[in-house]
Amino acid sequence: MNKFTTYTIKEIHKAYRDKLLTPTNFVDLCLQKVKQTNELNAFVFVTDDEVENHAIESEKRFYIDKVTKPLDGISIGIKDNFCTSNIPTTCASEMLRNFVPTYNATVYARLRAAGACLIGKCNLDEFAMGSGTVDSIFGPTRNPWGYKSEDWNIAGGSSGGSAVAVSTGACVAAIGSDTGGSTRNPAALCGIVGLKPTYGLVSRYGLIPLVNSMDVPGILCRTVEDAAMILNCVAGPDLFDSTTIKKEYHPVSLKDDFDLSTVKIGIPREYHCEGMSEEVIDTWRYVVDLLEKEKAMISSISLPHTSVSIAVYSILNQCEVASNMARYDGLEYGLRTKEQYSTEELYASSRSLGFNNVVRSRIFAGNYFLLTRNYEKYFMKAMKLRRLISDDFKNVFHGEANVDLLLTPTTLSDAPSYKSFVSKRNRDQCAFQDYCTQPANMAGIPAISIPIRLSENKLPLSLQLMGPILSEELLLNVARKIETLVKFPILDKV
Repeated sequence: MNKFTTYTIKEIHKAYRDKLLTPTNFVDLCLQKVKQTNELNAFVFVTDDEVENHAIESEKRFYIDKVTKPLDGISIGIKDNFCTSNIPTTCASEMLRNFVPTYNATVYARLRAAGACLIGKCNLDEFAMGSGTVDSIFGPTRNPWGYKSEDWNIAGGSSGGSAVAVSTGACVAAIGSDTGGSTRNPAALCGIVGLKPTYGLVSRYGLIPLVNSMDVPGILCRTVEDAAMILNCVAGPDLFDSTTIKKEYHPVSLKDDFDLSTVKIGIPREYHCEGMSEEVIDTWRYVVDLLEKEKAMISSISLPHTSVSIAVYSILNQCEVASNMARYDGLEYGLRTKEQYSTEELYASSRSLGFNNVVRSRIFAGNYFLLTRNYEKYFMKAMKLRRLISDDFKNVFHGEANVDLLLTPTTLSDAPSYKSFVSKRNRDQCAFQDYCTQPANMAGIPAISIPIRLSENKLPLSLQLMGPILSEELLLNVARKIETLVKFPILDKV
């Protein structure tokens, strides 16, 4: 029966119609998976009662009403920085340990409206600040690939819990957030698909903000087709979020016989960077060769400002973090310590005990960059460079190069061991792990990570496709074509 937890959305629905399975049977299998993989620490809250009730509703629509919804009986996980009504939402931080929202994030509300069943809230780096899911008050999340209790690899981050939940079959799909690669990075390291849509295509309402100008709800699934189906359920304008794209969303459709001969794919020279492993470079070449055999047009292109991108991202990230974290003062929001003698002491004690070292260091750095004497030197210069980085993408998509998509690595290596990862500073790890992913966030363009093959260590190696704004349909079609060519193995079948 556990084979059903590796099925796609369409396969699960067919099993429901053929009465090989029912929604309540399926969510029970998923809950069993959660228990079997509990040591990996993918979930911070398992919503047993909610998922059973959701499954009963789906079962009624399947077998009594005979009118089903697109995601009826499909189990999902939600990263624990999306608000869920009457379910704790902690951001994996002491600051919000006891926070229980009274409303749902738009992404979750739309998934529920489509019939999805919530298995639980997924682990993350505190306030989504990290690329390993190792800085959580609930402890680190462990990568299921090659897992050994005494020696294990990181899951990536900051949406590592969401990636592990999908990779193990505990849920069919999960929602993460992507600020500089936080969906694509763990998807790549855990061997699943990770989609970052165009900025504003999916509402941020109810996503507790990290960097408002870059945050995007991301989608994690085992297949590209599932990612497209989830996107079609959650995308579109939202009156609660003024940054959503206002024009009507037209669902993407995937073609079984998609022709690559009409597609021009750019290979950015600057992404062949220092520190990239030979296995990743070989995997990149391997897929380029596959695409050329399918008659795709391959072109070497330049994104000249890539070298400064990570520095620009770090400055802007920390400036917005300093601003967003200011609300957690112990009065209106967040942890309030019991012993204090003045407002200033309350602020200091609440923020000292409520935030970990990573969050505090970003707040300090951001406030330093925003000082009057430093504002022009750091923040304004970073904003100007961000525009140049964005213009680089516009030039290759719409200028002389005129490519349709870009193909790059997602990460610079396979999943590092936990011991090697935590031996380096969080900021250094993010600079290394996010090198290929964060430029897409600064430009607001869509990107998708696709698993390609296994490394010598039997760990996933993945590549990334990026496209111009609102090119999701082309992006997903090409990603699906690559998926069918490489035939990456599902974890349960390895």
